[in-house]
Amino acid sequence: MTSTARRKSYGVKGAPYAFLLPATILFALFFALPIGYAIWLSFRKVQVSGLGLGSGARKEVWAGLENYTDALSDSELLNGALRVLGYGCIVVPVMLGLALLFALMLDSEKVRLAPFTRLAIFLPYAIPGVVAALLWGFLYLPDVSPFYFVLDKLGLPQPDLLDGGPLYLALSNIAVWGGTGFNMIVIYTSLQAIPAEVYEAAKLDGATPLQIALRIKIPMVAPSLVLTFFFSIIATLQVFNEPTTLKPLTNSVSTTWSPLMKVYRDAFGEGDIYAAAAQAVIIALATLVLSFGFLRAANRRNKQEAAR
Repeated sequence: MTSTARRKSYGVKGAPYAFLLPATILFALFFALPIGYAIWLSFRKVQVSGLGLGSGARKEVWAGLENYTDALSDSELLNGALRVLGYGCIVVPVMLGLALLFALMLDSEKVRLAPFTRLAIFLPYAIPGVVAALLWGFLYLPDVSPFYFVLDKLGLPQPDLLDGGPLYLALSNIAVWGGTGFNMIVIYTSLQAIPAEVYEAAKLDGATPLQIALRIKIPMVAPSLVLTFFFSIIATLQVFNEPTTLKPLTNSVSTTWSPLMKVYRDAFGEGDIYAAAAQAVIIALATLVLSFGFLRAANRRNKQEAAR
């Protein structure tokens, strides 16, 4: 092989790596390195000597697992996790149930104005989370909400949605309103990929539209349901925008309402980036374990059904 042919061969073989290089650099700089730095900070702490005044009075030292043990025994972090759990028990089933229902309705042959309806359902997802929270926060305030004005004129009770138990419904409504459209598009795309011959065979066998939906469509889009459930779990564990935006409107939302709000307060309010880093690592590990466990369970079930 001549030197020219050898250089051409190396150039062809190295082309994929050259295309991957920019993405790899960006991944390392803006994803891998920040994660590694957060893990490093989680094992450090500030040691104060004397009154903490003067040069050398405050220095960063190795803390070992101290930040992790403090985080795991922190009642505020635990209570925040429990609140997010209750929030997720409302958001995930309602959002995915509505997404599946809308996708099945749009996939029906009798539906009219399907493109406009798809856009109308998906549009809230395009609105930034902070803007959506401000919009709904305005509608939740009794003094300025048009809904409360109508209820007052009709002589109906006016519940305070930003206090106590209704607060969970108020926050969940924002997430459901914004996330249903995205999940609906994922499920609807899977429905469109089902061959038409499957439906024709079912109709020849005398299956009704309801039977086709329950026995054919839903089982065949199960992978999409698993995917949307996976994304919904991650989004629920990372809830931050909605409670943070509504916090100035009510005293029921504390600075530690969710685990990520606790991390934010400790890092930027208290100035303890080391404890905040340990808490962030714990939240990331919890998200990874829950997501991996769910995927394992879903894959095991799919294998059992395939073996039947």
